[in-house]
Amino acid sequence: MTHGYKRNGTTTLFAALSLLDGKVIGQCSSLHRHQEFLKFLRRLDREFPGDRELHMVLDNYGTHSTPEVQSWLKRHPRFVPHFIPTSSSWVNLVERWFGELTQKAVRRGAFASVPDLVQTIEEFLAAWNENPRPFVWTAKLEDILKKIERARAKLESIKPGSTQPRRRQKPEE
Repeated sequence: MTHGYKRNGTTTLFAALSLLDGKVIGQCSSLHRHQEFLKFLRRLDREFPGDRELHMVLDNYGTHSTPEVQSWLKRHPRFVPHFIPTSSSWVNLVERWFGELTQKAVRRGAFASVPDLVQTIEEFLAAWNENPRPFVWTAKLEDILKKIERARAKLESIKPGSTQPRRRQKPEE
C-alpha cells in the first residue's frame, strides 16, 4: 500500500470452487455473520440440486460453527464440512482462486466505494466463469510431508517440545 492509500470500506466474499470444472460461485455481503453464511449455503443448495454430496473445506471462523449453521447442516446432510485450522488455508483450493482475484482485479484497484469494489469482484467472477479452469495440485504428497517433517524438526531443534500436542489442563475443583 502507498502512503496515500485510503480504504473506503470492505465487503465479505463467500466463494465456492467447483474442483471439477473450476467454476466459482461467489456472493458479496456487507457483513460476515452466520445469517449471511446460511444465505450462501442456501444458494449453493439451489445451484447444485440433487443429492450429490458437496464437500466444503472451511476454516474455523466462528461463522461456520454457530448452532444455527450446525442445525442447517444436520438438516442438509449432503453438505459435508471439513474444518481446517485457519493457518492452513493453503489446503483450501479456493484460496488459490482468491489469489487470482486479488492479483488480477483488486490489488491495484482504486475503489471510491464498497459498491465499486463489489462491482469489480462480480465482473471478475463473471469473466472467470466464462472460461473457468480447474486448479491442479502439482506437488507430490511425499514432498509436502517431507517439507512438514523438516519444518517440525527445525522447530524442535529451536524449542524442544514445541511441536508436541498440547494437553488440556483439568479444571481445578
